[in-house]
Amino acid sequence: MKYRPEIDGLRALAVIPVILVHAGFDLFSGGFIGVDVFFVISGYLITTIIIEDIEKKKFSVINFYERRARRILPALFFVMLVCIPFAWAWMLPDPLENFGQSLVASVLFVNNILLVITSGYWELESQFKPLLHTWSLGVEEQYYLFFPLFLMFIWHFAKKYLLIIIIAITVISLALSEYGWREYPNANFYLIITRAWELFMGAFTALRVRRYGVKANNFLSTLGLLAILLSILGFNENTPFPSIYALVPVSGVVLIILYADTNTFVARWLSLKLLVGIGLVSYSAYLWHQPLLSFAKIYSEKTPTLLINFFLILLTFFFAILSWHYVEKPFRKREVVSRVFFSYSMIIVAITIIIFGYSAHKNNGFMYRVFDDASKPAEMHISYNMRNFAFKRETYKESSNVRLLVIGNSSARDIINVIRETYDMDKIDLIYRDDMDICLTLKTELGKRLFIESNLVIYAGVDYNLTKENCINKVIEKSNEIHNQVYFVGIKNFGDNLNWITRIEKNNRALLRNKLPKKTIKAEELDKSLIPKNNYISILDVLVDENNTIIITDKQGRLISPDRHHLTYYGAIYVGKNLRILPSEVINKLYE
Repeated sequence: MKYRPEIDGLRALAVIPVILVHAGFDLFSGGFIGVDVFFVISGYLITTIIIEDIEKKKFSVINFYERRARRILPALFFVMLVCIPFAWAWMLPDPLENFGQSLVASVLFVNNILLVITSGYWELESQFKPLLHTWSLGVEEQYYLFFPLFLMFIWHFAKKYLLIIIIAITVISLALSEYGWREYPNANFYLIITRAWELFMGAFTALRVRRYGVKANNFLSTLGLLAILLSILGFNENTPFPSIYALVPVSGVVLIILYADTNTFVARWLSLKLLVGIGLVSYSAYLWHQPLLSFAKIYSEKTPTLLINFFLILLTFFFAILSWHYVEKPFRKREVVSRVFFSYSMIIVAITIIIFGYSAHKNNGFMYRVFDDASKPAEMHISYNMRNFAFKRETYKESSNVRLLVIGNSSARDIINVIRETYDMDKIDLIYRDDMDICLTLKTELGKRLFIESNLVIYAGVDYNLTKENCINKVIEKSNEIHNQVYFVGIKNFGDNLNWITRIEKNNRALLRNKLPKKTIKAEELDKSLIPKNNYISILDVLVDENNTIIITDKQGRLISPDRHHLTYYGAIYVGKNLRILPSEVINKLYE
């Protein structure tokens, strides 16, 4: 295969905006399309290599997989090994548990699938995931696993239909992505089924180049470059992706590959030594950037500034050059690293990483690193919140003095924990429902019955601003009519990052505080404007001081939240002591 320096320049054009957008440079808000550029390039190169080897009758699946492994594994495993001690030292148990899962998934190239499974309410924010970016390697490796076999089969049994089949798969996958971003956005973003069309666009391009060669067309190649640049500058997090919008940068890559011959302006520009050099180390740069940016956020009490992130970008390329020179290049050469040594070394490293990752998952992030032996490890974990599904029932006991209905998501389960740690549960009959909202309470038969039978109804974890049809007032009116009581619990958030407390000695953590995010302050103000004062319970009122800093440990230095949003055992105790959840009328019923 003839070397095309402009392809390396295109790699540089892909990796630079990805790094910049992850570093917080908003000008490059569409920088995430760099991954799509990589996908098209991969599809083009792999198809070209396979077809050339098939035509020369020297294609070997084993050799192909070996070349891919030599290209991908050494640098990836090296970066993962470097991440482990920093994760151990700086991460709280819950994030470390997630990191352990990512280690195992990344080694097996299924981190994209893990991210779909774990996405949603409990998802750890992406900025605290050092291995988040390996999802794209999962997509590529899944493609590499099946595409050679697919291509060999079609080549031998339906060669004349190859182009038609590739176009058909491309159209189907694109259609699925257009449907997917509406119905299943997380799966649509991460899974190969809705990303395959980008790789197959590269395969289509390879077939076109094989038949017609690379043409020189300044207009079309420049149009392709502009399409990529406009996507980088014009797209943002609100752009549905991948979707029909992705055709813009993907088509741009196709136009450049097809029409940026040596003499065109675009080819000359992309062939500049600086861009080609960045392209050569682009894989290592991609591997290093996310851990560096992520661990900087994990370590810092405050969000790192753009200046710090710019320094981390420079550090990214410094490490990328070193790992390209001392890891990538040697392992690619069989005469330097034999097949036997390569195979055994990669297996040993992979097993080591998997053992640590599984242990971090199985041991809930090694809690003893952070919490004293005297603490209650189980109650410091998210499972402490999940235990309250035991209260999900449809009927009250006939003899109960106090009938309490709690409705909402995990924030509602936090309130249940506060109640359990504060009041005598033997005298409270509590029902929890996570399948209702404020409006459904008065619209479903089960909701209406439970609401009427309850002495007290508590809603939590609800975006009251999105509640339609004036349901808040309707619920309050119904409560006044039947003479029970209804409360709406406000938002809580313990700051952008808690991991920094791991750097403080256990005996010196009393009443540590975080800066409350501005968006949380605004959300609380909005909630208070929507809900009558007598029906509103503010968690923040007992946690936040006049300087808008929020307590993240109690007076004994025990962590109040495991993940910035929910409560630990000690958090539930602290809130219960300082905030009256149950009104006096209900408390009186406890002693009747």
